[in-house]
Amino acid sequence: MIDIGGGLVLRPWEARDAGVVLAAFAAPEMERQADEPLNSLADAERWIARRAADREADVAYAFAVAVAYADGGTALGNVAVSAVNRTHGVGWVSYWTAPQARGRGVASRGCAALAHWAFLELGLFRLELGHRVNNPASCAVARAAGFVVEGVQRQKLAYDGVRYDVELHARLASDGRAGSARP
Repeated sequence: MIDIGGGLVLRPWEARDAGVVLAAFAAPEMERQADEPLNSLADAERWIARRAADREADVAYAFAVAVAYADGGTALGNVAVSAVNRTHGVGWVSYWTAPQARGRGVASRGCAALAHWAFLELGLFRLELGHRVNNPASCAVARAAGFVVEGVQRQKLAYDGVRYDVELHARLASDGRAGSARP
């Protein structure tokens, strides 16, 4: 468990978080974020099990951003680094928060702490993330977590027959710390 300040911690996902995962992915804007449909507690438990398997295989690392109680607290969202390329020291960051946690700095503090952890523990040098250009909230999270805008990837994503441009951000280990997270 990593204390990230503001009453929050990063911790691995646990089976007891299945209800939180199911509720989060039930939000209309979240259903596209899942790697497969999440329609039941069993689906959510499999989602959590895949996060644990990825960590065990040393290919991706997902953390619940949770309220900091003695028992590890209630999960409010997810931060993850995946597509880890150890040859080049690069990883891809993703994040989401449950609707009730949005606008409270949960994702930005989680991403800043995740970046710090990935640089120190995984030895990565560069972290990248992207968001649709029509998602200013996600852009604000990335900037607050110290990720710098590098450009736009034209029509990279397609949802429901519509193509979306994606703004690419990156953060380097040499950029220093950002955000309020101080793990």
